[in-house]
Amino acid sequence: MAEIVRNFIDGQWTESLSGETFERRNPADTDEMVGVVTKSAKADVDGAMRAARQAFRAWRLFPAPKRGEILFRAGELLAKRKQELGELETREMGKVLPEGLGDVQEAIDTAYYMAGEGRRLSGETIPSELPDKDCKSLRVPLGVCALITPWNFPIAIPAWKLMPALVSGNTVVFKPSSYTSVAASKLVEILEEAGLPKGVLNLIHGRGEDIGEYLATHPETDGVSFTGSTAVGEKLAAKCLGLGKKVSCEMGGKNAIIIMDDAKLDLAVEGAVWGGFGTAGQRCTATSRVVVHRDVYDRFLRLFSGAASRLRLGNGLLEGTDVGPVINPVQMEKVLNYIEIGRKEGARLLIGGKAYREGACARGYFIEPTIFGEVEPEMRIAQEEIFGPVVAVLKAGDLNEAIKIVNGTRYGLVSAIYTQDVNRSAIAERELDTGIVYINASTIGAEIQLPFGGTKKSGLGQKEAGGRGGALDMFTKWKVVYRDYSGKLQKAQIDR
Repeated sequence: MAEIVRNFIDGQWTESLSGETFERRNPADTDEMVGVVTKSAKADVDGAMRAARQAFRAWRLFPAPKRGEILFRAGELLAKRKQELGELETREMGKVLPEGLGDVQEAIDTAYYMAGEGRRLSGETIPSELPDKDCKSLRVPLGVCALITPWNFPIAIPAWKLMPALVSGNTVVFKPSSYTSVAASKLVEILEEAGLPKGVLNLIHGRGEDIGEYLATHPETDGVSFTGSTAVGEKLAAKCLGLGKKVSCEMGGKNAIIIMDDAKLDLAVEGAVWGGFGTAGQRCTATSRVVVHRDVYDRFLRLFSGAASRLRLGNGLLEGTDVGPVINPVQMEKVLNYIEIGRKEGARLLIGGKAYREGACARGYFIEPTIFGEVEPEMRIAQEEIFGPVVAVLKAGDLNEAIKIVNGTRYGLVSAIYTQDVNRSAIAERELDTGIVYINASTIGAEIQLPFGGTKKSGLGQKEAGGRGGALDMFTKWKVVYRDYSGKLQKAQIDR
């Protein structure tokens, strides 16, 4: 039976003021209705913002360790419901069940990690140059934060944003992707059950083009954290920065693996298959390009094509399925158009290249794993984000040429290199212009205790997730306090 999904505003689950709804169907089997979702109007955003502003007055003073305890309870509830939530993700978004379970595990890890920050949120105590005076810096919350999340990680990415925002003392208005509203509502239910006071977390559903920009630029919004396309992120950032709002945007990628002539090819092939076709290529970290040393290029292509051709497409809840569907017909058409562009550009289609409509897959949005060889760096399939199961394989004469190819796009999210030479890996680590670099691993696999984000057109503002430079820097601002207990006027830089 389909879920009825409502907004959550000021502690109440409510229908939208518009009275409209939209459907969520399983992208692997469009006969299955997953949810009927309320469609928010701008007036719903206004109500959510009022609730968040009102709740902020008390929540910012709620002790941070106690905020952390609520997140810890949320982590416990997520762990108890992991199987249920993973299966829901598979039905609503299409990723295979092990990946859905991994998505939930990432939210669990984030909840526990950020719960611990409730007892840290550390600043500094610094000696003063004057006697009987002390100096310190401390983190304070921004205020009301608008969080806008994508469909490809419907629980993990919201957790990346929600947990640090909440533990830092902010209140939130959360707008998930309209394609994964059901999973998002379950995450909010868990945080409510964990003990969040009313108004601290508010949830509104709807399309980004209808309410996303209105939410981000709302007069009550103090900070905006967005994950999505580069085009939308840059537009939002420009508007929000012009209004004096703090902004973080995690955007697109055109990620690449370098495979050197001394690489363990079997391992490199596994990494390329996982990076290129995991989540049907629908990750900002997906391996969209593989840059291979000319001495092993032909052998790699044979191994890579063979491994990819053995992948099994289907419903992600069925055991043995390797690759699920893309999210919707619009995305399917976009990916198929890029495959046609690759053909016209003169790249050599090695495997795949078309929609897959065999058996039960005829009722879903499936595309065969697709590999292009003889790709040139300037081709569109080597420059533009496709966000589907399509990998372009390029040839390089040496490490310097490979690094030049990898860096030669407008994106800079993730790169990787397979080599057994420690000197080569050190050079790649230094020269690759991406926010994340993997050595002898695929472009997929970021861990939540380190910041996540890219360079160039892949990211703007603070990074996501944990660690120094991560999400806590997005959701807090610094306050410096000088306390003089000398009982007299002292003048810094003058009194000696």
